[in-house]
Amino acid sequence: MAQAMRPNTATSLFATDGKPHPLQDTLVGVTLVLGAIAFVTAMFHNLHLISSWTGLVGIVTGAYGQFISVTTRERFGLILGLGASAVGFFLGMAHGGLFGGVVG
Repeated sequence: MAQAMRPNTATSLFATDGKPHPLQDTLVGVTLVLGAIAFVTAMFHNLHLISSWTGLVGIVTGAYGQFISVTTRERFGLILGLGASAVGFFLGMAHGGLFGGVVG
């Protein structure tokens, strides 16, 4: 008996609609990496330049990724990366900011 087969999207990491989303997947990965870097470097007072800049770039890439995201799994990863980027950015700003000690 012939039956229609559905794609197995339960094992898919990003695309729950069965279609590839290379740009969105790249933005999710970049946002998660930048968020992790910003979060970890924010724990060290002397690394405020790295944490504030990677946090700022992570917020921008995550916001654009949210704007063009298609699936819930993409949005979930983007929210995790955005949260980590925001924490790293704000702690980096509290420790000296984007240009603290370099300009002026």
